[in-house]
Formats: sequence, C-alpha cells, structure tokens
Amino acid sequence: MPVVLLMALMAGAVAVDMGHLYVVQAELQTAADSAALNGAAALFPSSGSAPNWSAAQSAATSAVGLNASDSVTLHDGSIQSGYWNVSGSPAGMQATTIVPGNNDTAAVQVTVSRAPGLNGGPVSYFLAPLFGMKNGPVSATSVAMVSGPGLIAAGGLFPMAISKCMVQNFLNTGPSVAVLIGDGGTPPSTCPSTASGQWTNLGTGTNGASTVQNLMNSSPVSINDLINLVTDTGVKASLYKDVKQNANLVGATVVVPVINDASSTVPQQVVGFAAFHITGANWQSNKKYITGYFVPGYKIPTTGNGQVGPYYGAYLPARLAK
Repeated sequence: MPVVLLMALMAGAVAVDMGHLYVVQAELQTAADSAALNGAAALFPSSGSAPNWSAAQSAATSAVGLNASDSVTLHDGSIQSGYWNVSGSPAGMQATTIVPGNNDTAAVQVTVSRAPGLNGGPVSYFLAPLFGMKNGPVSATSVAMVSGPGLIAAGGLFPMAISKCMVQNFLNTGPSVAVLIGDGGTPPSTCPSTASGQWTNLGTGTNGASTVQNLMNSSPVSINDLINLVTDTGVKASLYKDVKQNANLVGATVVVPVINDASSTVPQQVVGFAAFHITGANWQSNKKYITGYFVPGYKIPTTGNGQVGPYYGAYLPARLAK
C-alpha cells in the first residue's frame, strides 16, 4: 500500500474517532454538570445552618446514574465536597473543615470518566484498531457551588434590618416559635444588640417615606454597604400599620438585610441577608413589631450578579463555577 494512501487512511480514521470521542466527552460533561448541580442544590436543605455535605454527596451520586455516555449508563463518579474560592486563590477544592473566608463558598466537584473499571471502560475506537489503537480514556469534571447572596438586586429587600444575633438564635426554630422583630421585639440576653430589628431606608437617604414600598431598595444592596436606620417614631408607626393592612405582606416570605446592631443610631454595615416569613404586625400599642419566623434553606428568587456572601438562611440557586 502506498505510503501516501496509508497516511490518508490513518488521518481519516483519526478524524472519525476523534469526532466520536468529542461526542462522548460532551456527554460526560453533561453528566458531570448535572451531578454537580444536583449535589450543590442539596447542600442547604430546609433546616440547618451549615452545609449538609453527606446529602450533597448522595444527591450527586444519584444524579450520575441518570446519564449515559455512548449508550452506556453511567454509574461511577468521583465526588468531592468542600469550599470553592470564587477568586481562584487558592485554586481547587478546599476541605470541608476550613473556616471559610469571604470568597469561599460551599461546592461539589464531580468527575465522570470512561476508563478501565469505570462506566463500561475506555471508549472503543471505530477505525483506529486497524492501526493498533483499540480504545482510549475520556473524562469530564465540573464544579457547582451554592452560597448566601452577596448582593440583592433593586427592589428585592424588605426594609427591616435584623440584628445578626436574632438570626443566629432563631434561624431553625421554625413557625412553632413566634419571633418579634422591630421596636417591640426583644433579643435574647446573650445578644449584644438591645433591638431585634429596625426599619431602614436601605441607603436611599430619606427617612420620610410613609409606606414600606417607598423604602424598598431602588438600587442593589451588597455585603458591606452602609444603611441608615429609621428613627422617626411617626414614620415607624405608619410602617407597622402598612404591614398589618397589606395583604401582600402578611403571609409572605421576604428577604431582609442582616446587621450587627439594630439598636445603633449610626449607619450599619450589611453583613448578610436572611429570609423572614411575616405572619402579622402590631402597631396600636407602645410595643410595635412584626411577627413571623426565619426561613432556613430559602432560595433567593433573583441572583443579582452572583456575588457570594455568608449563609443566614437565604441562598443563591446552585450554579456552575466559572
């Protein structure tokens, strides 16, 4: 056989088999992506304040088996849970035992391979065996993460700032324990703040609004932003009344900014975001407050720009790491 013809046949065989490998690799990538997303979505279930690593592992493992590659049902996946640094430093998955920093978010990494002993073994070639090459390994890796939000888009915040200690004490008590936030709400004695929550203009610069809607954030609010607390008693009384009489608020779950001290008279830094389910409000006595309970495992309807923040019950939907 002429050398030129042989080389042409080899080139054709390589092209056919490389195309096949590309398809298989894409199928494995789809499997890894879906398994990682499924695992990350299980990190923050409806209760608990820490990532549920075992639930994530189980969910990712189950999701691998819902996929196929080259008509072979997949069963094997290498799954690792831990913290992923969104800034890329350090690179790679970090252990579940670290103390997460501002850029560290809970994540699941999944690698799905067609290799000896895994998922039916290496991918068989079509034409390359004619030239002594029978098969080859293929793999794909994906990382999905989930975190508390670092930013809430315009219009996404209810204008009641909550003391961090309140969230830490009542996040997992559920509807069986009525939580009072506002002027008439009293934090546990262990809290450094003497107020459970306070109305805020969310940095808009005006305290004269008479309705909750007027105080909703007109621009995005991020972690570390400074927000002003409303001090005018007449304005605050009007706001409690507005909640009580607003059918769209009573029975609704809202996202609220978390601050260190709701009893402060100076602007406070936002440290996170929580979800609070409103069951009612009192505005006709000296002790005015909103009643309800904190909601753990609450998925934020809007992701803002994907900035990450600490977890106070509200979290961003699982998404692939870039």
